[in-house]
Amino acid sequence: MRLPPLAVSMGDPAGVGPEICVAALSRPRAPRAFVVGDVAVMERAALLLPGVVRQPVPWKPGEPFPSGAVPVLQVGRVRDHRFGVVRASFGAASIAYFRKAVEMCLDGTASAVVTAPICKEAIWKAGIDFPGHTELVAHVCGVKRYGMMLVGGGLRVMLVTRHVPLSRVPRLITRERVLEAIELAAEGCADLGVTRPRIAVAGLNPHAGEGGGLGSEEQDRIAPAVSLARRRGLSVTGPLPGDTVFRRALDGEFDAVVAMYHDQGLAALKTVAFDRGVNVTVGLPIVRTSVDHGTAMDIAGTGCASDRSMVEALAMASAIARRRAGRPAQRKGGSCARRR
Repeated sequence: MRLPPLAVSMGDPAGVGPEICVAALSRPRAPRAFVVGDVAVMERAALLLPGVVRQPVPWKPGEPFPSGAVPVLQVGRVRDHRFGVVRASFGAASIAYFRKAVEMCLDGTASAVVTAPICKEAIWKAGIDFPGHTELVAHVCGVKRYGMMLVGGGLRVMLVTRHVPLSRVPRLITRERVLEAIELAAEGCADLGVTRPRIAVAGLNPHAGEGGGLGSEEQDRIAPAVSLARRRGLSVTGPLPGDTVFRRALDGEFDAVVAMYHDQGLAALKTVAFDRGVNVTVGLPIVRTSVDHGTAMDIAGTGCASDRSMVEALAMASAIARRRAGRPAQRKGGSCARRR
């Protein structure tokens, strides 16, 4: 059975999203996919790229899928376009592309959603009150239990807390949140083909609290969640010191790591997979992957942004969609490196 194409949301028109979409979809083995965005902006991005590039062309569902081109579903129209600037109108446009891509995946027109980066400052200026893609896609899909898993360089990292100030993290670390993150890590691993994952759980404090001497969160909240997850049949170890757990995962001892906060998990992953990481939203009725970098406004419009994370995100979305389609029952429900 041939699956519907992937829907790729273009991201902020002023960022590197348009050029990495063109670059990744111009590769010889690019998956069957279309971009939801603005044709004129995509054409400008194509002019930035050296070598042979597939040209963006207008496309609508129901029309023949173009060969040797990058099909673009036009949503709205970007006015006074410039690369490298933050504008409320660009933020609103990026969210309109994303919503349309998600809706098409929900109605079966697309098999997965892949997202280029948005500018959080721009969407907030537009009055859109979401921390980012992850929270918005969960809202559109109508789910409250979801997680953000980052994959790359041999690591799979699930976050307990995401885009919140560091000062708020300790009180957000509860037994229920940690347990949910462990279970979501197992679900994410299943989507990635790991059916019996070995999951490590990092501590919050240095040395995982040192038996309570450096903090009580490990004893009071994290360890009880680990125990409960084990009783539910999961292979879980922890809490473990955050400064060594990722090394152990890279050495093959664990299939996934549950990190307590954003930078605890992403500092490790981006060190080993800076321009190859992929963000996977777990717990949705649809497949959604994303590049693991920001809009890179400082180099947007120069044609030197690396498309490697987008290439990985496309490949991962395609693989997860095929894996889910083959199951007997479906689940219900910053910076960017320079081109090398």
